[in-house]
Amino acid sequence: MDENEKIRQYIYIVQASLEPSKCKIGKTNDLDRRLKEYNNMTGKSKENIYQYLFTCEVANMAVVEYDIKEKFGYLREEKSREIYFYNSALFEDYVEFIKWHKLFIKERFIKADEKKEMVKIVKKTTPSLEESGFSFRDIMKKAQKVDNDEFYTRYEDVEKEVSMYDKEVWEDKCVFCNCDDAVDTNERKSSAFSLYFMRNFKELGLKKLICTHYGGGADIFNQGSKGYVFRYEFTSEGFKEFKESPKGYTGSFDEPLSLKILNEEADIVCTNPPFSKAIEYWKIVIESGKKFLIISNVTNTINTAYIHYFKNNKVWAGYNEVYWYLNPKKELTRAAGNWFTNFPIKDRPRYKNLKIMQIKEIPDKYKKHDDIGTLLVDNNYIPSDYIEPFAVSVNSIVSGLLEKGYKIAQDKRYTPYIDGKEKFARVLVQKIK
Repeated sequence: MDENEKIRQYIYIVQASLEPSKCKIGKTNDLDRRLKEYNNMTGKSKENIYQYLFTCEVANMAVVEYDIKEKFGYLREEKSREIYFYNSALFEDYVEFIKWHKLFIKERFIKADEKKEMVKIVKKTTPSLEESGFSFRDIMKKAQKVDNDEFYTRYEDVEKEVSMYDKEVWEDKCVFCNCDDAVDTNERKSSAFSLYFMRNFKELGLKKLICTHYGGGADIFNQGSKGYVFRYEFTSEGFKEFKESPKGYTGSFDEPLSLKILNEEADIVCTNPPFSKAIEYWKIVIESGKKFLIISNVTNTINTAYIHYFKNNKVWAGYNEVYWYLNPKKELTRAAGNWFTNFPIKDRPRYKNLKIMQIKEIPDKYKKHDDIGTLLVDNNYIPSDYIEPFAVSVNSIVSGLLEKGYKIAQDKRYTPYIDGKEKFARVLVQKIK
């Protein structure tokens, strides 16, 4: 390594093969040495191999690292560590922020012979990815999956989103929480959805609240293993509560009784359905024709199972993302969620993220063509004078691109290849003529 190389400064994103839900964003003067240090840590499992996801040269690594902490502090595992929550959408956010930083110089790509040397060094103490039964593509795909489905929404996230909509949309309506977990006036014994709507029942002008308790999950609210239906309404005699536990009823959203309530009583559905059952849940709720406000995985926007809903204007992103939840131990945990709805959105704050301009004005580093000639744009840049379909990421869709004169061009996700290598999935959009 020459003198010029020694004084260079780098920002990197690194990930361990057995920890696909998080990554480390750090700084170094020597990328090769830093990776060796990760892979030779005392007490580290031999199967837990570290690999760079992104590396770049910057003018001042300390400043860039500080700005990353300021921007993404809420996604850090601990304030004292530079460990960040990871999935494909968030990775794109991290990279775009770094590349757009005023101190960014250039992305650094490891040359083929450098890769060989790195593998040779790692083999002294750890097996290769192939020897461990992993490929780098496996790691990336696993990082997009949600293994733990027990996520409980926080009260403040429900309050933040519902408050964005005019009160008139709730007036004299029956709200149905059909993926609830517990109902109680005591916040330690109740889910956030039921608690919020009970507390704000009169202010919103609701007619009725119906919640179904699912008895088959983790009983974090000590509500028991039996499914039940809870009804809450205001009568001439004051607030009334009704609770029934039909024989054999589990409280699942797809049970006959739950479907009957959805189709015959509900006006608005508001809940956080299990991420793992979102495909069937979306189908049931959207086909019911009811208004809804629900939380789902943010990557649904580029998932083939859901794209046709966005394409046919059946659903769009709500106002806010949801990254923090409670796990069954009532500890804070992270998952990449977003609100989705069919309520009208007014003055979406995330419109400002979109950079719609002529294609010649988009910086070259944020526009490129894949192996079949499809235009890919990053960092929320959108060409205003390009008539062919082009590919965008999750961020552009949840920022409201489809409300700005653009449409989805095909009903399935788009996976680009550049120089034969698979890149992160996107969705094809096109300017409406």
